[in-house]
Amino acid sequence: MKLMSFAVTTLVASLVLAGCANQSNATRGAAIGAVAGAIAGKATGNHKDKRLVIGAAVGALAGAAVGSYMDNQEKAMREELSGSGVKVIRDGDILKLDIPAQLTFDINRSDIKSNLYPVFNDIAKVLRDYEKTMLVIAGHTDDTGPYQYNMNLSMARADAVKNYLMAQNVQSIRLETQGYGPNYPAVANTSDANRAQNRRVEIHIEPIVE
Repeated sequence: MKLMSFAVTTLVASLVLAGCANQSNATRGAAIGAVAGAIAGKATGNHKDKRLVIGAAVGALAGAAVGSYMDNQEKAMREELSGSGVKVIRDGDILKLDIPAQLTFDINRSDIKSNLYPVFNDIAKVLRDYEKTMLVIAGHTDDTGPYQYNMNLSMARADAVKNYLMAQNVQSIRLETQGYGPNYPAVANTSDANRAQNRRVEIHIEPIVE
């Protein structure tokens, strides 16, 4: 694993130094995502390697800078998402965006509703402005229907959000998806109203630290 971390860091640093400064942000992001993502993907679930890759590409935060950076990002998210129905929740130095599936997806569907595109555009705008973060996009469902179907549906919803953010030039290496199905309900699945709350997608935004 140490060899993997060294290779990831060295390759991305070399890529950046080799000429990314002369490229557009979109081109630089695509290059970093394509090369670093291919390597980091071999260490599935290893947040440390992902942080090394992102840190080598866009820099990392240290000390008091972490809190200030996340404060500013939280403020920007709240301003951009005001009135959208998306909840911005702060937990230490991590931000959570709680996106109800009834706003984002039709029942049993994983394609994002077109009227929510402006909301995700606003999210992507802030994410592009605050690059020193990685994101975990988590899909959730209620407890109706077969368990494996719900697991697959929750993953498909998380992937749909990831793909949309990538299309808005959020670097792919910063994005990770997880599908939890019905395993972590926000509220008890005891009514239709509660089940609607559990059909959701969450985005956890974590700072990249030294």
